Amino acid sequence: MTQEQCTHRNNVQSSEKPQVYKVGIYGWRKRCLYFFVLLLMILILINLALTIWILKVMNFTIDGMGKLRITEKGLKLEGASEFLEPLYAKEIQSKPGRPLFLQSSRNVSVNIVNSKNQLLTQLVTGSSGFKAKGKLFEVKSTSGKLLFSADEQEVVVGAERLRVMGE
Repeated sequence: MTQEQCTHRNNVQSSEKPQVYKVGIYGWRKRCLYFFVLLLMILILINLALTIWILKVMNFTIDGMGKLRITEKGLKLEGASEFLEPLYAKEIQSKPGRPLFLQSSRNVSVNIVNSKNQLLTQLVTGSSGFKAKGKLFEVKSTSGKLLFSADEQEVVVGAERLRVMGE
């Protein structure tokens, strides 16, 4: 191609109106994009509303959840509660002047274990009765006087009077 042909071609192109190309999304693609953005916003609002509803129904607060409160000494549970799995606790107390009530459909077991997880003492109350296993079993009066004691070597009755009913 010669130089004259190149200038002629440039003159022809420059004499025409410049073409404007649309850049962006137009038509049905734009409508689909807006639809998906709107759908996403609706889902976000529904998710936020359900999260707030769950927090309100479960009574979540800064102090804890429901009747379970977090205190400096540990967890504080107020009211009746149900445990589906075993409960492990260092200490269980009732409010001052209120009884501690434990209820079970089978039994209530209290196990004392050592650092190697070996059973040292066990207390089981159930429908068949009351069982205690350990090295020593003692019953004392409110004043601290020994009323009954039993270990592997001997059984001691410390009451002033011993009354045996039956044969």
